[in-house]
Amino acid sequence: MKFLVILLLLLLGLVAFVLIAALFIKKSYSVVRSIVIDQPLQTVFDYVKFLKNQDNFSVWATMDPNMKKDFKGTDGTVGFLSSWESDNKKVGVGEQEITSVEPMERIGFQLRFFKPFPGVADASMLTSAVSEHQTQVTWRFDSAMAYPMNVMLLFMNMDQMLGKDLGKGLDNLKAVLEG
Repeated sequence: MKFLVILLLLLLGLVAFVLIAALFIKKSYSVVRSIVIDQPLQTVFDYVKFLKNQDNFSVWATMDPNMKKDFKGTDGTVGFLSSWESDNKKVGVGEQEITSVEPMERIGFQLRFFKPFPGVADASMLTSAVSEHQTQVTWRFDSAMAYPMNVMLLFMNMDQMLGKDLGKGLDNLKAVLEG
């Protein structure tokens, strides 16, 4: 009986420690990747501003060929909504909405994830001319984990996990636009 009491106290102490530690751990994270594409700024921006084109380069869009998709609004404009539903847990269920368009500079998105884990993230694709025939594309992903789940950020390298997929997506984009 004394062993169980000690074990229970240790378990409660561990839980209390994690909850207190989570108060001091960052909740937000950002992942950023860039690539230079051998195409003029106008060509690149005109391609990345359309969410439907992400099907041609995004790693997540290609994970489930049977994914259900729905689109509402005018692609490439603020308010356009792309939603998806997949049984693949790496894809899940969610939607992406265009929140801002700054011609030749930036397109902003909000991603809302419903399954397997609820969450919200802001993402953007920034374009800038490197030269007359080269464009730098930067894909940015910003999100946060709510307390006390933010303690998981101590054990998860979000930059490495998401960065790999963003980098691969940019490689795919480069191949599409330069191909």
